[in-house]
Amino acid sequence: MAVGCVTIDVEMTSPSGRERDDAVMRCRGLSKIYRTGEVEVAALRGVDLDLHEGELVVLLGASGSGKSTLLNILGGLDRPTQGEVFFQETELTSAADSALTRFRRDHVGFVFQFYNLVPSLTALENVGLVTEIAPAPMEPAAALALVGLAERAQHFPAQMSGGEQQRVAIARAIAKQPSVLLCDEPTGALDSKTGVLVLEALDRVNRDLGTTTALITHNVSIAEMADRVVTLADGQITEVRRNATRVQAREIVW
Repeated sequence: MAVGCVTIDVEMTSPSGRERDDAVMRCRGLSKIYRTGEVEVAALRGVDLDLHEGELVVLLGASGSGKSTLLNILGGLDRPTQGEVFFQETELTSAADSALTRFRRDHVGFVFQFYNLVPSLTALENVGLVTEIAPAPMEPAAALALVGLAERAQHFPAQMSGGEQQRVAIARAIAKQPSVLLCDEPTGALDSKTGVLVLEALDRVNRDLGTTTALITHNVSIAEMADRVVTLADGQITEVRRNATRVQAREIVW
């Protein structure tokens, strides 16, 4: 399906042409080098990127392009070798481990390819684990309803499909009402029909709650549902474009 898009600079601009100033997160000059003995691997090379309030950004790229490394640094799970990361006006790069823990707990929701649900807990209880430590959470039942699982609240993971388990994981991530939702290949283990249901849940969270969302995928078709598409290769951003329109998740075919 052809979707209109325009190629733009790395930093998103307003309709007037001025740089937007509503960035929730800002990265400048991010580099990440992994060392194994005398071998060095550059996972990121001088990356600049902003995540703006309420937008949905898709990060595209082949395996090894640096997508997951960038997401982990944005979420405070890893630190760059060089460069700076800001959450609003707070500089995270040199923050103490305890400060990064608070940042992750209070402001970031994570969704990974594998669901990491507690098998002995119901869907409602899995979501409730997060709300017990969040400063201003929503009710677990409300989070499940938002992803279309109100009627599955009392079911255990083993009683649910893969797509349902992933939607529970999304509900768990958004129940603490994070400022930023970071998703690493959330449909990677799912077939296309089930994956669309997961994408619909993420789209609903972004639109209804206004949660700034960054989603990693290698699936080019998923980029059609984004406000912006950021392409990485060899640890660098090679293209940033803004879709003229956002396609509904149910219209995506892959």
